[in-house]
Amino acid sequence: MSSVRRNDRMLTLEQLRGRIEAGEVDTVIVAFTDMQGRLQGKRLHARYFLDEVVGHGTEGCNYLLAADVEMNTVSGYEMTSWEKGYGDMAFRPDFDTIRLLPHLPGTSMVQCDLAWMDDTWVEQSPRRILATQLERAAADGLVAVAGTELEFIVFNDSFEQAWDLRYHGLTPANQYNVDYSVLGTSRVEPLLRDIRNSMYAAGLDVESAKGECNPGQMEIGFLYDEAMRTADNHAVYKTAAKEIAALHGQSLTFMAKYNEREGNSCHIHLSLRGSGGSLVFWDEERGARTPMYDQFIAGVLATMADFTLLYAPNVNSYKRYADGSFAPTTIGWGTDNRTCAVRLVGHGASARLENRLPGGDVNPYLALAAMLAGGFHGIDHELELPAEVVGNAYTSGLPHVPTTLQQARDAFHHSDLARKAFGDTVVDHYTNMADVELAAFNAAVTDWELHRGFERM
Repeated sequence: MSSVRRNDRMLTLEQLRGRIEAGEVDTVIVAFTDMQGRLQGKRLHARYFLDEVVGHGTEGCNYLLAADVEMNTVSGYEMTSWEKGYGDMAFRPDFDTIRLLPHLPGTSMVQCDLAWMDDTWVEQSPRRILATQLERAAADGLVAVAGTELEFIVFNDSFEQAWDLRYHGLTPANQYNVDYSVLGTSRVEPLLRDIRNSMYAAGLDVESAKGECNPGQMEIGFLYDEAMRTADNHAVYKTAAKEIAALHGQSLTFMAKYNEREGNSCHIHLSLRGSGGSLVFWDEERGARTPMYDQFIAGVLATMADFTLLYAPNVNSYKRYADGSFAPTTIGWGTDNRTCAVRLVGHGASARLENRLPGGDVNPYLALAAMLAGGFHGIDHELELPAEVVGNAYTSGLPHVPTTLQQARDAFHHSDLARKAFGDTVVDHYTNMADVELAAFNAAVTDWELHRGFERM
């Protein structure tokens, strides 16, 4: 990861050492991002971190990259099993990611890469999957810059109360649509302000907070950055927002579709730059997109169905894809057109594509890796950009995005494009993740079935 910093709120190792020596920091969280996009790791005593972990790293069980959402050990993963003994992985701290977590007293965090005990990378690690695509970009003299826009729904019930209620009958922080409403967000401002200021102090560049359509739905936006740093910040923010909500006695969810109203999206903005920040997606003289940009967009579109599993990893993800929902249903592109899966925005240095397929449950490392791999496929094969969607993409007749996790799983598993871009090891690993989720869902009895069938069938 680049050591170039957008701000001085991130800490160097020596700055962290100074804070530990001064007694300002007593806990260091070492964390990595798992398959589901969650931070997993350990809280270390700060002195132990300096004396032992800085020089030698630390370890964790390799089941952490082979478990389901509920952290159950499950079968089907090549990398680990009961037969292989569930050994360790090495946590390799990336000292460019050190930050304070001001909502947790005396606490800092460093994010990690994962390696096997023989010093080879764990290729199934989401951070490694993105790093591989960024290495490809760097080899071509390119830098990927990205921004993620996460929506969430806030409830006035605590997480413990929500659990006891089985997540039914919760009280949203607003009772009606507060999209862009200053009055509506004022009611939630104590929480939103705390999240904004805490994340700014943790090294993120905060843009704004606004209301959204679903009761209690909000979005806090952050400035774009280099793609790896954006993914790292995304993972930190998603965890910290829940922690801060808990401190307020509230809860929030990033799940893609909490109810039958508007879902939580995670629109991802992406652009490539040349070395030194030169423009490669925009021709200033012509005031138009470059052929490379068009090819990149064409590649993202051409691979979208095959790579949807990396954009929409859960059963619930697919409930967003409904006509007229501001979530896409067809694979097409348009200029500033929010009905399209790929929306082009900006010009000059701000020219970028927005992928509107991912929801709030997305793993940012996997989604960014998929967009880059798709875009490079378009560049390598000089793909021609299909016709622009003008008007309503929902009624365009274009190919539909996968509508279920099963469809996305099958497309990914059988995709030669995916296997070429990510390798068999990665494709088979995340195919099994989908299989685990599908098996769990197919065995569940849902509320819909109970309401529909208890008396009337």
